Amino acid sequence: MTQDFLPQQPAFPTSRPRRLRRADWIRRLVAEQRLGVDDLIWPIFIHDETKNAPIPSMPGVERLSIDHAVAAAKEAQQLGIPAIALFPATDPKLKTDTGKEATNPENLICRSVRAIKAATKNIGVLCDVALDPYTSHGHDGLLRNGEILNDETVPVLVEQALVQARAGCDIIAPSDMMDGRVAAIRQGLDREGFQHVQIMAYAAKYASAFYGPFRDAVGSSVNLGAGDKRTYQMNSANGDEALREVALDIAEGADMVMVKPGMPYLDICWRVKQAFRLPTFAYQVSGEYAMLAGAAERGWLDRTKVAWESLLAFKRAGCDGVLTYFALDVARMLADGRQS
Repeated sequence: MTQDFLPQQPAFPTSRPRRLRRADWIRRLVAEQRLGVDDLIWPIFIHDETKNAPIPSMPGVERLSIDHAVAAAKEAQQLGIPAIALFPATDPKLKTDTGKEATNPENLICRSVRAIKAATKNIGVLCDVALDPYTSHGHDGLLRNGEILNDETVPVLVEQALVQARAGCDIIAPSDMMDGRVAAIRQGLDREGFQHVQIMAYAAKYASAFYGPFRDAVGSSVNLGAGDKRTYQMNSANGDEALREVALDIAEGADMVMVKPGMPYLDICWRVKQAFRLPTFAYQVSGEYAMLAGAAERGWLDRTKVAWESLLAFKRAGCDGVLTYFALDVARMLADGRQS
């Protein structure tokens, strides 16, 4: 039999990527990204009640009383979560057109911050600066004749930031998207001796349909009604504009920047990190959480696996950390030595 009739040997590749996937130890050894507890900020909802209340649109998430929020902060500290973010469900009786409760030094957030800081030693507290939890119309700024007033809102935001800083807040996070507010807040903080208080600017915050469950949680959805925030939050179609917004906030004194929502805007996270090399965070918002947690509740997805995978996506996109309602799930997994 001649060579022409011998069976041909298959031309096997010399490079085999699967070699680096054969076992768990090698997959861990060559992993390009790491997800750790240090990447997590845990958002917590607080209300002025003695008992916790479940949030139906966010399976597994509750509004916490102040004492339960203190206990939650202690657990987060024990698990090594670097920071928590506090959001108030304000009593509807305290909501006004001007949102004056935002500047009350005895409001729910300020009392919560003082209680948490008194009970913990090594966890950061982030406070949101915007008027929507406090306004009867559900908007982030002052409203007149259907228009959100930018320049008139900014001094109110400065005072809101100051009462939070006096209460012990470590990170002021303006989420209102008023022009010039970061500079005004930085100047206000410095003027009162709070040079050490950091600003994490919601620099690229989009007018998104993914905020619905959050608005349920803080009780602003009823106030906002059929209204929207498109005159001050960003157009989902725009990416270059996000870079301009981030550049402005950095120039005005932001220490860190945030992209919100998260997963639908991973491209923005990447562009921001590549352009500015400043600590960059994403908020995995309530709608993102609700989709995954709701599907897991129905048995359609594995909760811990999709939580882990979704958070790794933020790391690949260049984020230094993520605000996520899955923070406790992931921190517990890591404490138990487990990964998805």
